Amino acid sequence: MRWWAIPLVAVLGWFAFTLTPLWTLYDLAQAVKAHDVGYVQSHVNFRTLRLSLVRQTTAALRAASDTDPGLEPKDRQRLNEAAVGVAMALAESMVTAETVLDLLDDGWPQSLDIQRPDGVKPAGLRLDRIARVFPFWIASEMRGFRTAVIVIPPDAPREDQLRVRLRLRGWTWRLVDIEVAEALREQMAQRLGRTLARARAGERAPATQH
Repeated sequence: MRWWAIPLVAVLGWFAFTLTPLWTLYDLAQAVKAHDVGYVQSHVNFRTLRLSLVRQTTAALRAASDTDPGLEPKDRQRLNEAAVGVAMALAESMVTAETVLDLLDDGWPQSLDIQRPDGVKPAGLRLDRIARVFPFWIASEMRGFRTAVIVIPPDAPREDQLRVRLRLRGWTWRLVDIEVAEALREQMAQRLGRTLARARAGERAPATQH
């Protein structure tokens, strides 16, 4: 074997490896199209996905509270701590295989009764043919040998995209994270804020009665 063949084989091997998460993405797209709950249950890490959505939602709520001049630092800290607890409880009950399918279908989880703002266009996972994975590959990012980040859809504006993170476990790529679009993140934070407000109002009511 000539000396130049070794790096050439290494480059081709790496290129082939970077295509493997795209095959999983294609299978996931077919599962979304067929509403295949079983596939999602076996290829999604729901624990890391719930933690990620909690982080995104509370971060958006924290950013909104930081700009509220009426909140004292101690009140802001208590609000952030309460937000994490409430968000964890909400994520535990709401992040299911069905809601993952719903979210990936058009970028918005209608089953959670979160209103889509006017002007926000559907941006879901659409892969009718394996040949159409190339734009996703161009927009993907490999982070070492075990993690791939892919944007959906690859040609949408950044604020309208989902960013899915796949992690290699054994010989299988699994979905471990979905970074939702900016508009959805803000709506989730607003819903969390309303839930916190109702909880605080319920706590004050017994004290008022006494």
